[in-house]
Amino acid sequence: MILNKIIKIGLLLGLLVLIACNKSKELRGINGIVGETSYSISEPTMDAEILYEDDIERDKKEAIQQRIIKTSYLTFETESVDAMFKNIQSQVKKHKGFIQNDETSKSYNTIRRSLVIRIPTQNFQPVIDSIANTVKTFDNKKISLQDVTEEFVDLEARLKAKKALETRYLQLLGKAKNVKEMLEIEREVAKIREEIEAKQGRLKYLTNKVSLSTIHVEFYEYTSVVKPKSRTYISQVVKALKGGFSSLGNFVLGMLYIWPFLIIIGILGYYIRKRIKKRRKK
Repeated sequence: MILNKIIKIGLLLGLLVLIACNKSKELRGINGIVGETSYSISEPTMDAEILYEDDIERDKKEAIQQRIIKTSYLTFETESVDAMFKNIQSQVKKHKGFIQNDETSKSYNTIRRSLVIRIPTQNFQPVIDSIANTVKTFDNKKISLQDVTEEFVDLEARLKAKKALETRYLQLLGKAKNVKEMLEIEREVAKIREEIEAKQGRLKYLTNKVSLSTIHVEFYEYTSVVKPKSRTYISQVVKALKGGFSSLGNFVLGMLYIWPFLIIIGILGYYIRKRIKKRRKK
């Protein structure tokens, strides 16, 4: 009897051990499958997300509009300041621009006029070409292009973020529990609003500069018949002769002013010469 009980207990223990081993293998198998599954899914998912983000950034860069400020400086001589002004004014009106500043100055032999022209960017080069077609030689011609795309995009992004922050603060203002919290939130809202207005002002300035190009034009004419840099040898001889006659006339006039002194000097010279002759005879 005792032997039979021992055998039964041994068989029962062996059965329990086998069941435990089988469950352990099943658990290891399940864990292995889960690990492999998570690994095999997660890695391609990360690659897909990276590729998707790269595509988005590429699309953003391609969608950004290039912002360029165009400025020109022109200086030249013209035969008629008035005629040149009318020609430039006509071209500006034709290309839908306007003259922002007009200044005229005169010297002893020169008339000079300076204009600041604002013109739509797409018509910038046509206006430059129309002026160049009427000019023989430029004393100065400069065209500059300033790319402000990066600053423009940065300002828009910062402005968007500041507006979103302002909205959140305004929402918190409605949930303020006491006066102290309200005052602190309003102070922060005022700072954010000041930054927003500053960025909006800068953005407006850049937009104006980009949409309307600036052309500085300065032209002049000589009013005298003989230009300072174009005098010939004959003209210099004529001028010298005129100067000689003028000097001679001034000399004669000067002598007339001192005629009494000349008479006195002549009389004194006569008596001195006469005495010298008497002494030589002795």
